[in-house]
Amino acid sequence: MQKDSIHPIKRIAILTSGGDAPGMNAAIRAIVIAAQHYQITVVGFCAGFNGLIDDVHVLLNVKDVSHIIHKGGTILKSARCPAMTTALGIAQATNTLLKEKIDALIVIGGDGSFAGLIALQEQWPGQVIGIPGTIDNDIDGTDFTIGFSTAINTAIAAIDKIRDTAEAFERIFIVELMGRHSGHITFNVGIACAAEQIISFENFATINQRVAEQEKLLSLAKEIKLAQTNRHASYIIVIAENLWHGGAATLAQQLQTVANIDCTACILGHIQRGGSPVAKDRILATKMGVAAVQAVMAGQSNIMIAEQNNTIAHIALQTAIMHHEGVSESLVQAQENILALTAQRLC
Repeated sequence: MQKDSIHPIKRIAILTSGGDAPGMNAAIRAIVIAAQHYQITVVGFCAGFNGLIDDVHVLLNVKDVSHIIHKGGTILKSARCPAMTTALGIAQATNTLLKEKIDALIVIGGDGSFAGLIALQEQWPGQVIGIPGTIDNDIDGTDFTIGFSTAINTAIAAIDKIRDTAEAFERIFIVELMGRHSGHITFNVGIACAAEQIISFENFATINQRVAEQEKLLSLAKEIKLAQTNRHASYIIVIAENLWHGGAATLAQQLQTVANIDCTACILGHIQRGGSPVAKDRILATKMGVAAVQAVMAGQSNIMIAEQNNTIAHIALQTAIMHHEGVSESLVQAQENILALTAQRLC
């Protein structure tokens, strides 16, 4: 969506919101450098929308961002902001933007952050641009989100180490991966680590959760027993968080109770959100940061900067938060119809 500018862009604000993702700093750096190119002042609000509501901000120049491209987390800090779901919170954020004479607001975050932008756009006449920064990769309209590639690599490195000890002791590990309600991390990591089992939203029916869990529990027990009979040295199960009642720890207990199978549950947790961003995330964040400033200069608003087939694209914020796009069906089918069956035969 394009807006008519009645005055030149002088001040751009940025904030990072929601869960942190490796590469957010690279995006901040790119925005600041691109803004300087256009002789625009950059205001950074701290701790997500909370800083916007409370008017806690810093001015950012190129020197401030010169050596942050390799750093995880975000120099502006991040946080959830329940107040942005209220009329009062939106009004306070609007007042801050007007008080600080902000012409455009760029938010790096996920769907909750974009929902805040959409609500803000209804009250504030400035331009709003979203940049997808979340390890979950659950934003529609973009092939990848900032932080996803690093989270994948972090989880792969961890599971490769788990595999070493699983081989040494002929153990079974259940590894729980982040992703909220998306299976992108679980499926990609599971395939990359040659996990014997991948349990994710894309291949696990949750219409009748308890029945589905019971059926999966019995089939898992059967396959693990077969693997143990054939002296399969290690067995790795990767499971998506928020999928199984009680998570990986409960599944491990259930396998012990139902089939006397001793499993070790391992929850990777927030290590997936930290660490230095890999090259792919640094480059993606840089491209998106520059593109966001260019979109502001072109009068664009109410859009998310996306990457499609290695090309920058603009997606309506309302479209970006719809959650219609999941894990590639070809990837799911490859796992279910070929890779999983081959793993069973190897057992």
